[in-house]
Amino acid sequence: MKKFFLTPVLLLLAIYCMAQKPVTSSTDTIKPVGIIKNLSDNALLEIVQRQTFRYFWDFGHPVSGLARERSNKSFNYGDEVVTTGGSGFGIMALIVADSRKWISHEQAVTRMIKIVEFLYKADSFHGAFPHWLNGETGKVIRFGRKDDGADIVESAYLFQGLLCARQYFTANTPQESHIRDMINGMWDDMEWNWYTRDGRDALYWHWSPNNGWAMNFPIHGFNECLITYILAASANRYPAPPEVYNRGWAQSDFFKNGRTFYGIKLPLGFDYGGPLFFSQYSFLGLNPKGLKDQYADYWEQNKNHTLINHAYCVDNPKKFKGYGENCWGLTASDNFEGYNAHSPTNDLGVITPTGALSAFPYTPDYSMKALRHFYYDLGDKIWGEYGFTDAFSESHNWYAKSYLAIDQGPIIVMIENYRTGLLWKLFMSCPEIQNGLKKLGFESPELAKK
Repeated sequence: MKKFFLTPVLLLLAIYCMAQKPVTSSTDTIKPVGIIKNLSDNALLEIVQRQTFRYFWDFGHPVSGLARERSNKSFNYGDEVVTTGGSGFGIMALIVADSRKWISHEQAVTRMIKIVEFLYKADSFHGAFPHWLNGETGKVIRFGRKDDGADIVESAYLFQGLLCARQYFTANTPQESHIRDMINGMWDDMEWNWYTRDGRDALYWHWSPNNGWAMNFPIHGFNECLITYILAASANRYPAPPEVYNRGWAQSDFFKNGRTFYGIKLPLGFDYGGPLFFSQYSFLGLNPKGLKDQYADYWEQNKNHTLINHAYCVDNPKKFKGYGENCWGLTASDNFEGYNAHSPTNDLGVITPTGALSAFPYTPDYSMKALRHFYYDLGDKIWGEYGFTDAFSESHNWYAKSYLAIDQGPIIVMIENYRTGLLWKLFMSCPEIQNGLKKLGFESPELAKK
């Protein structure tokens, strides 16, 4: 057999080219990997992010490019159900994948064009999208008996991702200009002020052309909805006035806390902080570092919320099997009964990997311990084709087979924010967001830079 030898220069060039080549096949898929022993922390983070991204890339809806609600068909979901909020998380994950060369830039641009062109023609209501869309037709899929119209919280998660994409795809090419133009069109058409319900002192979560304001759900804090108020104040054409933030969001009976749990002070929210997604969903793009207003320091709020959740799992007052220093994270997810928002005050013995892994910016050491435990000790039960499955309960010997868009997306995005701050930088660079934060009286190092 004839042998070929490379000169040192050619060898280095070959290694460089291999490193730059996206890890995809000719069918635009990313191959999954099993458990790999003795990985460094950084290598493990990369594998987890990359494999989790497969949920949005390989399993993304073939027509719309949007994120399917979940990987299984429980609750009578069909293959066509895509989630708007989860798709916002998926768009942010797409940016991570492009920046890390898991896919080519051309692939990312092509997928992004598919997404924005579909959304531009999909059902919307005074600019807001429904919770679920049919991924093939763009028609609303009813989320509840009267929830057949707009969902402004899910829309906020979607716009958080779209604005990051607008700031990322900045090349002076027809394709990327088209992406930006489509996003700006949808962003400008979003009538945030309509959702004050004729000028009331809060934003209202739902409106339907069939049922009007029948769901009657004003959004009060503190919970996962902060980003909704930030975006409403930041809009160019249809902003909601700052008064709705102060009189609606910040005036509920469960907004301020100030008590201590496990010796840790919790500025805002429910006792023990509630499920961990409260400190994650709004902060995929909104950078909590140094973010303050008259009510709280949001880095302190989110970090302490996470620390309380961790301390509770270590304390494990209900003596559930498996809980401890390296096995924690109570948040909303599937469970052995169906679905629930798990927290220290609603603890069913279910650990949800996204809870600890999407907390990497706040508790990197504790999150890394959990990651290594999930991957190396429990990987044969919960590691699969799209990363970690949704949840598990060792007390009930139950391990989910399902994956959910709203749980997979934050893992990729918040690990990236921990590693590079990429999505925080993109979102906070939006001039509208800077103006909106100023209007609401926020302080941030990102504002001081301008």
